[in-house]
Amino acid sequence: MKLIQRIGYYLGGFSIGLIILAFFLNGKKTSCSYGPDARVLKNINSKTIVFNSLVFSYIDDNVIDSTEIRRILKKGDINFSDSDPRTKPCGVYMVEGEFNEKDVILTVENCDSIATITDLKIEQP
Repeated sequence: MKLIQRIGYYLGGFSIGLIILAFFLNGKKTSCSYGPDARVLKNINSKTIVFNSLVFSYIDDNVIDSTEIRRILKKGDINFSDSDPRTKPCGVYMVEGEFNEKDVILTVENCDSIATITDLKIEQP
């Protein structure tokens, strides 16, 4: 058997395997959150999110919307150097994101059943 035939058989089997996996995994909530940022954000988003009164004042003044806060909590970056995850009883994380070309920093207390956003800072670039 020639090398080109072996490569052809390999690619054919590989493509059939990908198609079968696409059918099995279609519609399931599978994710590949292996990095530290993704794991912490997934943990925070799986809980009930509570806003502090300061955050509600930003929302009431139309400075930022609650959907934008949710988007930052899903797509943001965790600043581990400013965070304190070993605080008892709740770890404190700094989540950074962007909104209207401004940097937004959320301070989140991640407890067992709820995640409380305690502070919100909007910085000009």
